[in-house]
Amino acid sequence: MLYHLLFPLAGRFGLFNVLRYPSFRIIAAGFTALALGLLLGPAFIERMRVIQYGVSNVREDTPETHKKKSGTPSMGGALVLFSLVVATLLFADLRSRLVWGVLLVTVGYGAIGFTDDWLKISKKNSKGLAGRKKLLWQLVIVLAVYYGLFTDLHFSLGSAFPFVTVGSRLDLHLSLPFVSTVRFEPSLGWLYLPFMLVVIIGTSNAVNLTDGLDGLAIGPTIVSASTFLILAYVAGATIGGFHLAPYLRIPEIQGAEELAVFCAAMVGAGIAFLWYNTYPASVFMGDVGSLALGGGLGTLAVLTKNEVVSAILHGVFLAETVSVMVQVASFKTTGKRVFRMAPIHHHFELEGWAEPKIIVRFWIISIALALVALASLKLR
Repeated sequence: MLYHLLFPLAGRFGLFNVLRYPSFRIIAAGFTALALGLLLGPAFIERMRVIQYGVSNVREDTPETHKKKSGTPSMGGALVLFSLVVATLLFADLRSRLVWGVLLVTVGYGAIGFTDDWLKISKKNSKGLAGRKKLLWQLVIVLAVYYGLFTDLHFSLGSAFPFVTVGSRLDLHLSLPFVSTVRFEPSLGWLYLPFMLVVIIGTSNAVNLTDGLDGLAIGPTIVSASTFLILAYVAGATIGGFHLAPYLRIPEIQGAEELAVFCAAMVGAGIAFLWYNTYPASVFMGDVGSLALGGGLGTLAVLTKNEVVSAILHGVFLAETVSVMVQVASFKTTGKRVFRMAPIHHHFELEGWAEPKIIVRFWIISIALALVALASLKLR
């Protein structure tokens, strides 16, 4: 918004010329989101504490030690979402379909999470919105954004019946880590749509499963957003007329550098939230945050053509999800549990690990995986 309002005045006020550079707007978006989150945090948390008075936001399927957290307000993800959206709208080029795509999915998934959180608070139980309804709305939002922003519909009259053809604005090829796009870049064709749905919805729910300890989910989220900032920038930016993507042999995506503005805002908002969410947490993220941030990360993976790389980058989220799937499958087939409790971070809790130790070690793993993901840019 500021980009569109102030940059046209650069001819009269030279200072505004800095807005033409994505690098400046990336930094500005990150700082703005950070400042908003830190400044609004205390008042927001106090308001949530008043609204949620008498409600236990501790999940039922958690270790007994979590009962001491009863009374801690939830829905802190709303503050993250607000800071993220405001900073992006202020500094991103709003003519970009990519920016609107990731924003709409993030806000839409945030709305699903908000509904779930509010039902838990208003009905004073931990069930909230039914899982099937969550999945249905997640599916509807992704499809609406895809067909609304990233397809061209062509109507044609055949000899007998009219028909519609759909042309995708997204690259339907699959970019593989450590493999040059010159050597191998298979096209999924119509299979790309279900693949895209799995990536976005899967990432969203994986972050949601990881959100079980103070700061556990937001730490890897910050790492992932920082990594996507780099991946998005090199996919679309030019430096002195030199295109980075062909040099690195990765897919070149026009306008992808604007996604880096969104990523920076997510990093800034995430760090601000971590200030209040670090152990012992003053506020929980809630589904309004975990579903939204996960949906945003999944959409970034799709729009920057890093769908497969995201499986490496999001290794912590993936491990949490797999642990739940293995636990459920084992119990249903054999009646036995593989882990003492799933997701796997609860298993380590019951093994006697202190909560801060689990959190920091998961952060370290996330950073190591991010370095592997970034190494794929050059090792091709």
